[in-house]
Amino acid sequence: MKQPKIILAILGALAIVSSHAAAPALADRWASLRAEQPKLQIRDAARVLGSTEAELLATNVGKTVTVLQNQEDSAREIMRRALDLGEVLALTRNENGVIERTGVATKLKPQDETATPGDPEKEAERKQRMKNIAGGYLGGEIDLRFTFKNWKYAFAVVQPGRDGTTSRSLQFFDSHGMAAHKIYVKSEAGVAVFDKLVADFRAPQQTAELKIEPIAPKAAEKPDSKVDVKEFQMAWNELTDVHQFARLLTEFGVSREQALRLAPAGMAERVTPAAVRKLLDESAKQQLSIMAFLGNESVIQIFSGKITKTAAAGDWYNVLDPKFNLHLRETAFNSGWIVKRAGVTSVEFFDKDGELVVSFFGVRERAKPQPQSWVDMTASLPRATS
Repeated sequence: MKQPKIILAILGALAIVSSHAAAPALADRWASLRAEQPKLQIRDAARVLGSTEAELLATNVGKTVTVLQNQEDSAREIMRRALDLGEVLALTRNENGVIERTGVATKLKPQDETATPGDPEKEAERKQRMKNIAGGYLGGEIDLRFTFKNWKYAFAVVQPGRDGTTSRSLQFFDSHGMAAHKIYVKSEAGVAVFDKLVADFRAPQQTAELKIEPIAPKAAEKPDSKVDVKEFQMAWNELTDVHQFARLLTEFGVSREQALRLAPAGMAERVTPAAVRKLLDESAKQQLSIMAFLGNESVIQIFSGKITKTAAAGDWYNVLDPKFNLHLRETAFNSGWIVKRAGVTSVEFFDKDGELVVSFFGVRERAKPQPQSWVDMTASLPRATS
């Protein structure tokens, strides 16, 4: 009767040895890859190694990386405390785009988080909205829109920076090990705040083992023949605010790019992927104030303002201003669209998988028409021939 227990004990020991061997093996392979390609970004390294960015980062737990708490509200509370860091660099990315902004995040005023007495419906709406607000980040230099339910892992990273100084950052990932958002401390005053935040949110278990969930296959797009195109176009024309567009997609069960294909006449016009260069170059040349939206399923980051320096580098086209960088892998772009909704014109670019990479708007004052200079510039973008 003892033999099965002995076998189980041996198998258990082997499993423990195997799990401990796996992490060093990944760490060693990453170290070798960094030696061969020192400029390779961690996200691209993860792809080469058949891993995820979160797992690569976790190989340094106990060295340069500290695991932070990941309870239901942890990410929101960490971001709320991060408002006290002062000047930071906020970085958000998706597969084919990166947006980086250096500045100070705006905090909400106390009354903005106060309940509305006597109105249960408004109070319910407020509570739902507050789930994705971390006490600020609405407008201003660091402008973010959160979907915290998709945030899973959080790390504090302290390591030598490329400029020789110590880099301190908070890095967040989803359940698939994909980067959600990163914040880098950019002021001396922020160091003590960072250290206190890390101490307060440090996870009891400092382990490199993560439960990474596989990414589900992308759902098939509804056939155009199954869409009530006439009703869809009528609903589009009745939009009174550009923010209603997401609800329109849900109501008719269509993807974003599918909606552009089925748009009412004159409401969506296809441009070439190369139009992104002209849009950025002309915005810089004419000193147009633009808005750039770039994100993933966890967060959308927004830049508002004027840009100055644009440049190509390999597969990427970039904005390289002192406190704003935008990096777009233009070789992965498949289509671009000029879109008109509720009197607002945007330009959106999609990759070869039909995923939205980045969208642009002209900056406009509340309740006022969009600048004619923005409309004229978008009208000059090169149209797609098919």
